[in-house]
Amino acid sequence: MVTEGEPENGTGRHNARVVAGRYRLEALIGRGGMGVVWRATDQLLGRGVAVKELPFDETLSAAEARRQRDRTLREARALAQLSHPNIIVVHDVVEDDERPYIVLELIEGPSLADRIAAEGPVDAAEAARIGVDLLGALRAAHTAGVLHRDLKPANVLLEDDTDRVVLTDFGIAQVSGSTTLTETGSFVGSPEYTAPERMSGARTGPEADLWSLGALLCTALSGESPFRRDSLSGILHAVVVDEIRPPAEAGPILPVVRGLLERDPDRRLDADGAERMLTAFLVTGRTPESAPLEPMPSGRAPLRRRFPARRTETSVPGTAGERPVRRQPTKGVLVAALAVAAMAGAGVSAAALLLQDRNGDGGGTPTSTAPETPPGETAAPGPRPPASVPTTTSPRRTPPSDARSTAVTPTTPTPTVPGASSRPSRKER
Repeated sequence: MVTEGEPENGTGRHNARVVAGRYRLEALIGRGGMGVVWRATDQLLGRGVAVKELPFDETLSAAEARRQRDRTLREARALAQLSHPNIIVVHDVVEDDERPYIVLELIEGPSLADRIAAEGPVDAAEAARIGVDLLGALRAAHTAGVLHRDLKPANVLLEDDTDRVVLTDFGIAQVSGSTTLTETGSFVGSPEYTAPERMSGARTGPEADLWSLGALLCTALSGESPFRRDSLSGILHAVVVDEIRPPAEAGPILPVVRGLLERDPDRRLDADGAERMLTAFLVTGRTPESAPLEPMPSGRAPLRRRFPARRTETSVPGTAGERPVRRQPTKGVLVAALAVAAMAGAGVSAAALLLQDRNGDGGGTPTSTAPETPPGETAAPGPRPPASVPTTTSPRRTPPSDARSTAVTPTTPTPTVPGASSRPSRKER
């Protein structure tokens, strides 16, 4: 989305314009369904920033446009209250010509997706480090009543000089107590990294972000999401029905990955347990013990209480701490699974039914989002069966190509910061 009258040249630059009398837009560095991102200069403070121009539907009536703008700004201001070293900093929220803009910290470095594509998967220690940092970011967001809802490698930035892990792109985040722009009855997100309870349309809590973290760790370790299939219906079926087989490369942190990819959100490994296990591995180098399912200690309320309560199913019989090898999905997930199976059998396009709008795997820019691609792929007869995990370390898979993910990823990769791909490999750390 580029303002009319500002032609783009071959370098991705546009005629410079100044937003709110302060921020000079210099280069377009990312675009997608949730807006575009500019490299800009804060003329007042003389520093580089990233400016996200949020979408504005000119076909709306004046009243509808005002409500949309107000909701956008309210959500952006709520996100600006988040303060954590692993969450991108929001410097300002401004309006110019009735268009809302969010001014963000400019991160010089690639996304995790870009790094995997350039250097291959990371080792278990690096994955654990990234996981611990992201758990800290998620805890800060969840405590403030914010669900990210789009945690994936493309939305995790790695700062060049410091190796700092930065969670970015809260474009489809849900803020407790407010209606977001994405609550329109359509599914918005990246299916390969979306929790099964979200697939069913149920109201979700922080546990959904933890599922996404588990899928992200699998991708970081193996180079490919365990839920990647050749069609959207195949992806949905893999998320809600197929046996989950984490990659063999997970090795010593396999208990963490398995715990995060528990389909029942009430039995999913929580943030404290995951952080404790990953930290133990980083300190000792040994496989952490599975965290037992224990009641929350007195005096510490579970994070999910900041969000509206959702319905829960009857607990699985058994003593505390037991984790059956296979469990039936909850009712909502089962309904979603049946819908997926029906669509696949009938040859109906799942994308047309479920994805009115969505955010994809963008590039390594702050708050980059995927360009919106009209869903038009007909579902395949069925998902390909996942490969078995061997007992020995499997050969490294080909790094993921952003163009392969059906109805999820951009058709054109987002430009990365120059010099990012020349960084030395960290796999020997």
